[in-house]
Amino acid sequence: MTAYCDFAEQVTPDVGGRDRADLVVRLPGGQQIVVDAKAPNDSYREAAGATDEATRTAKLADHAAKVRSHIDALGAKSYWEQFQPSPEFVVLFLPGDQFLAGALQADPTLIERAIGKKVLLATPASLIALLKAAAYGWRQESVSKNAEAIAELGRQLYDRVTVLAEHLQGVGRGLESANKAYNAAVGSFEGSLLPGARKLAELGAKGAKELSEIKPVEIAPREVTKRA
Repeated sequence: MTAYCDFAEQVTPDVGGRDRADLVVRLPGGQQIVVDAKAPNDSYREAAGATDEATRTAKLADHAAKVRSHIDALGAKSYWEQFQPSPEFVVLFLPGDQFLAGALQADPTLIERAIGKKVLLATPASLIALLKAAAYGWRQESVSKNAEAIAELGRQLYDRVTVLAEHLQGVGRGLESANKAYNAAVGSFEGSLLPGARKLAELGAKGAKELSEIKPVEIAPREVTKRA
């Protein structure tokens, strides 16, 4: 791990925790992966330094047995229940490909056994690949959730636009009605009152102000239309 990864060492769960995790890697979206790095490697080192094949074979078998025992113990701890949110597996970290290869050489069933215990065997290279894959998966899940949220917001916005369109249509009808009433009043003014006022002006009964011309409103409210 590098200094730029978001992780914590020797972490104890906040609630109901009984086991301390060697490493908890925090990924986007608040997810976390528990990594155990306590796999025994002493037997493998002894096998690597053996001078005869019989000793080497025996030490590799002992190494595989210890890894198998650690897998069983690690699976029984159920780290994924103590660290939430977390996927239902824990990573058993081996510090090099040779440690995993040596164990599998002596016991090829270790990977299948580990999967059955919800334990993933990982070396430095495969651990980084695993974390990248997990981060990508959660990022896609986040995108999916965002898409659902966007769709819901879109539906709400559409409903609000529909309501506003109904209000605008109501305002338009009111303006159209007011327009007709105004023009009718202008017509009545011109036909009934204006001729008498002009006659009074001709007879010398004109007031101090000029009688201004009142024009009808010819611009109708624009209709709200639905366009594709």
